[in-house]
Amino acid sequence: MRQKKVSLIVFLVCWGLTLCWPAFAEDGEDKPERSITMAVEYPGIEIPPDEDVSMDIIFYNKGRSDENVDVHIAEKPEGWKARIKTYSFTVTGIHVPPGDDKTTLSFEAEPEKTVKPGKYEFRIEAQTRDGQFRMAETIFVTLKEKDEGEKEDRGVKLTTSYPVLRGPSDGEFEFSVEVDSKLDKDAIFDLFAQGPQGWDVNFKPAYESKYISSLRIKANQSQTVAVQVKPPAMTKEGEYPVNVRVNSGDAKGEATLTVILTGTYDIEVGTATGLLSLDARQGKPANFSFYIRNTGSAGNSEIKFMSFKPENWKLKFEPEKIDSLEPGGLKQVDVTLTPYEEALVGDYSVNIKVDGEKASETLEFRVTVKASAAWAWIGILIIVAVVIGLTALFRKLGRR
Repeated sequence: MRQKKVSLIVFLVCWGLTLCWPAFAEDGEDKPERSITMAVEYPGIEIPPDEDVSMDIIFYNKGRSDENVDVHIAEKPEGWKARIKTYSFTVTGIHVPPGDDKTTLSFEAEPEKTVKPGKYEFRIEAQTRDGQFRMAETIFVTLKEKDEGEKEDRGVKLTTSYPVLRGPSDGEFEFSVEVDSKLDKDAIFDLFAQGPQGWDVNFKPAYESKYISSLRIKANQSQTVAVQVKPPAMTKEGEYPVNVRVNSGDAKGEATLTVILTGTYDIEVGTATGLLSLDARQGKPANFSFYIRNTGSAGNSEIKFMSFKPENWKLKFEPEKIDSLEPGGLKQVDVTLTPYEEALVGDYSVNIKVDGEKASETLEFRVTVKASAAWAWIGILIIVAVVIGLTALFRKLGRR
């Protein structure tokens, strides 16, 4: 019995080792002592004029030993600046530990202004310190023709993630623009902007409120500047360009920002005299009018009228609605108001709401209901009858 238990334990241990063996083998036994490769992220690319090249050089160490690899640019075209770097340092070698993770360096290349469009070849070579492993990769860079009308930048480049902003005409727009200096020395760049006539355009440092007109940038570094744009009141809806330019000596860069105005929606309502009161009689129509003016910068359509009045009163508008009212447009609306026939004499409140597509206003009228003219005459006749009766009575009593 004891011998059977020992045999079972040995079997289970052997079976477990069999299952784990591929993992052990993968971790070390099947790997060669040394194995290292190099690759470039993009062997072939196209770039526009004055654009820089930037990509990763990737190293994989599939062996079991650490490797120190020397790397350099063996060939580069005339008129190009190129280097291999990590972070902000130019490097000539790299340590590559074993494992599945990749180790990278950055390859950067920049054409001079004299470089013409065409296809250019860069050759990157690397080898281990003992020369056992040698590697090489070729990068083909195609420099495209400049598009017609494209602005020429020299020594500085302007970029923005959001070149088009949309909003109402009474809004304020702020673009974030990165000014990237390509100069090998510190420089002061003057800032200029040209917007539509009457627009207010200013430069500000990022996250600050003060206005600036120039910017100091260190060699081969960049800074972010905010461009604040404010259109004048009542600017019509549409698309408006704002041209931004920076320069320092011969270095210059330009960018075009775009503001799309959706317009403002606002209306004004009132009466020609400014009075918001009227007299009316029970069951008799009373007429008055009010005006609607579009004080926004965008058209307003489907303008309708609603009334809030005492029960059993009648209100009629002429016209019943306004299909469209352009900016600055003026329309008159005639109103017929009929109080209830049995309305008590006194003051009442009648509200009229002018409801446009994206703007609304309310007028409140005070309506004074007076007694009917027939009742006035009846009252007068009663008074006359009383006076005549009293006069006759006094005469009759006077004779006695």
